[in-house]
Amino acid sequence: MKITYTGRQVELAPAQLKKLEAGFAKIGKLLDGKKEERDAHVVLSLERKTHKAEVTVHYYNHELVGLGSDADLFTAIHLATERLEKQCVKARTKWRDAKRVPHKSAPEVETDKPVPADGEAESGPDRQVYKVKPAQKRKPMTVEEAVLEMDKTRDYLVYRDAQTDRVSVLVRRRDGHFDLVEG
Repeated sequence: MKITYTGRQVELAPAQLKKLEAGFAKIGKLLDGKKEERDAHVVLSLERKTHKAEVTVHYYNHELVGLGSDADLFTAIHLATERLEKQCVKARTKWRDAKRVPHKSAPEVETDKPVPADGEAESGPDRQVYKVKPAQKRKPMTVEEAVLEMDKTRDYLVYRDAQTDRVSVLVRRRDGHFDLVEG
């Protein structure tokens, strides 16, 4: 982390600068990791026997600002760095905990083509699996309504039973009769 100091009516000795750079090392690790990319600008001022410290860091299109004021100069700088450190931790946790999901691909298209039964077309490249969307809200129906709903092209029908409110499957057998599988 690169630190630049601006003193308004305040001068710092080189020994004091080394002490302050050690205090900014933790903030530098939070923001940069092991890189030296961020710049911190420290403005020190003295107003009416009160030392004020303002630390500004640019972090991914955001300005993190820590302000501190006290009668002692180093206490004011320490307060400003503590506040800046809290902002750094908050910014890092927001970035880390943000939900990063991949972009959705093309939406799935629902088709009404029947899936071949177990005995039909066991091998071959023309076998396909069609996904049924459960988000569609369909009204519950009785077994008789389900039989009427099935037409000649469908081999099965999944529906919610009106009496038990459970999912049931009505399957057409090869001899023309139906099998009912209750869930």
